[in-house]
Amino acid sequence: MSTAPHLYSLYQQLLEQSLAMLRLASEGQWDDLIACEMEYVNAVQKLAELTRQSEPSGVVQEQLRPVLRAILENETEVKRLLQARMDELAKLVGQSTIQKSVLTAYGKQGGHVLVPQETRDTPTN
Repeated sequence: MSTAPHLYSLYQQLLEQSLAMLRLASEGQWDDLIACEMEYVNAVQKLAELTRQSEPSGVVQEQLRPVLRAILENETEVKRLLQARMDELAKLVGQSTIQKSVLTAYGKQGGHVLVPQETRDTPTN
């Protein structure tokens, strides 16, 4: 029994999942992306197991090369989008930390408003 058709089918499913992940990341649907990534990891594990059991021939590998290249390109773009999101979140956390520090510093004033005092040079007569 040849595993080539089954292997090709699994690669096609992996490609479809990588496209779905790319769409979710592009749309900023981060929770759905995480769920999709779990399915993707399972599909990758199935592929790894299948190729360990029976290494594909050179002809099959050549046929799978364009599919694998597309999968890798999708993964690269998803990673880029995730990094951009992480940078955005890091910036927001940094701003939140600064705001908290400012509020803490002003909170220690105990509600007192500090006003600069006017210095008066009064001439002595």
